Amino acid sequence: MSLLDIDGVSVRFGGLTAVDDATLTVEEGVVTGLIGPNGAGKTTLFNVITGLQAPTAGRVLLDGADVSGWKPQERARRGIARTFQRLEVFGSLSVFDNVLTAAELRRSWSSDGEDPRAVAAEQLARVGLERYADVMADAVPTGVARLVELARALALRPRLLLLDEPSSGLSEEETHAFAGLLREVVADGGSVLIVEHDVELVMGLCSTVHVLDFGRVICSGPPSVVQADPAVQQAYLGVAEPEATYQEALA
Repeated sequence: MSLLDIDGVSVRFGGLTAVDDATLTVEEGVVTGLIGPNGAGKTTLFNVITGLQAPTAGRVLLDGADVSGWKPQERARRGIARTFQRLEVFGSLSVFDNVLTAAELRRSWSSDGEDPRAVAAEQLARVGLERYADVMADAVPTGVARLVELARALALRPRLLLLDEPSSGLSEEETHAFAGLLREVVADGGSVLIVEHDVELVMGLCSTVHVLDFGRVICSGPPSVVQADPAVQQAYLGVAEPEATYQEALA
């Protein structure tokens, strides 16, 4: 059974349909990609999964249980954590305290007895930010702030980690290290759903990729299948142009 099932989800804002009857799955122990042109509905779908946006229609299933009516904190307790397309760090707190807030929150529902400060230190080390621990979060570069968000999400010990354009602001070297970190996460039993415009990162990491266009899932499958799909190429290019490659369309 899949870990997460999106079953016929639609989201409408007045006369605007942001997500249109979307159905997709996320399997356990892998990285799954969610891609599409700007405005395709990817972040809105993330908001539905995490409980920040109620669907107009459809269901969100976690381990087969319908969590569509659950609050965000209830979904977090069941193992869902996320980062945001627009950075959501606590600028008035240090980098360490940003991560500590998540570790303290987890202690409020967890019975494993882990020390929140030890968890925060562990996750900062995991993303390579020990030297920034005492720096205020609003004073770090964008790429570092992205990793602060990631460490904070990991401090919740999630089963399902949702990442919204996490490589934005990262250097090539940082992106390579980030990919290695995600491989570690799934090797440790976690699962990842990633929205990302870095096509090389997505195709190198993901076992399955879902493509949204105007809120609809137009293709799902392994990276090689998605890259070759004419509907995907047209969604990015606007017209079918055989001489243009998928990578060029996303560059």
